[in-house]
Amino acid sequence: MKLLLPDTVSLSLQLPAGWDAVVVDSAEEIPRQHWDADALATWGPSARHLDSAAENLRALQLVQSLSSGVEAILRRGFRPETVIANGAGLHNRTVAEHTLALLLALVRRLPTALEHQQRHDWSRELGGIQKLHPGDRVTTLLDARILIWGFGSIAQTLAPILTALGATVTGVARHPGERAGFGVVEAGRLQDELPATDVLISVLPATESTRGVVGADVFDALPTRALFVSVGRGDVVDQSALISALRTGAISGAALDVTTPEPLPTTDPLWDAPNLIITPHAAGGRPVGAERLIERNLRALGGDGTIQNRIDRSAS
Repeated sequence: MKLLLPDTVSLSLQLPAGWDAVVVDSAEEIPRQHWDADALATWGPSARHLDSAAENLRALQLVQSLSSGVEAILRRGFRPETVIANGAGLHNRTVAEHTLALLLALVRRLPTALEHQQRHDWSRELGGIQKLHPGDRVTTLLDARILIWGFGSIAQTLAPILTALGATVTGVARHPGERAGFGVVEAGRLQDELPATDVLISVLPATESTRGVVGADVFDALPTRALFVSVGRGDVVDQSALISALRTGAISGAALDVTTPEPLPTTDPLWDAPNLIITPHAAGGRPVGAERLIERNLRALGGDGTIQNRIDRSAS
């Protein structure tokens, strides 16, 4: 049994008996000598790489993405009998960490502080005696009301950290209830929650139903002190509406780790929106625990357990 591994990440695997691994170039077509592969792991593959895999790997049983999103893989037309699994859970801690960094940078006005530093200006506005809750600005996570839209494993990793810093966290998802000890409201009730929200965080995946869902109606419903952070997928945000909300003061600030398109063109007006932090899809970038996921799913192919993170292709 042959497993093809990406050259974009270093992996130290303990393969099940009968399996051999070969590292291939994730930017290039699969070499002909490896068209007999039984499993393919991907991390940052090119379209050329995926196209060649879908066309030529006729014995392929598993495509194991190390990314949470598998939209590009699903578009390739792999045979129906080929199992596709994603990397959900591999980025929980790194994305939660980056989200927290973006949020604290907004709350503590670090971009403004850096501007003053470059001018050698000890800002009286930023330092000294401060109100805890001035009303027109979120200045602390203490008592902050935070909504996380897309309450999956990343959000459930982030939520306890925010709670430890004094925030009250509520999730938003397709189905209401409780997850990981946090209350979750259904997405249809979002508009009811927004007026009392200090921070809205999007960890939404890219689907037909989420494209552009964070738009003008969302920004208009938030209080003017509110902050917005997006670390899921870029196309869930109506970027024109976000620019308008920042320019008019409908919200206080925003931070994006994901945009549409990526890379963001140098001429895109998003770069110049006020009170906005942009990072270049840097929240994840390093799958944690990928080896264990691959090993588990290879064993499952041999009948030992079930495939973890298997994508329901009938629903895609």
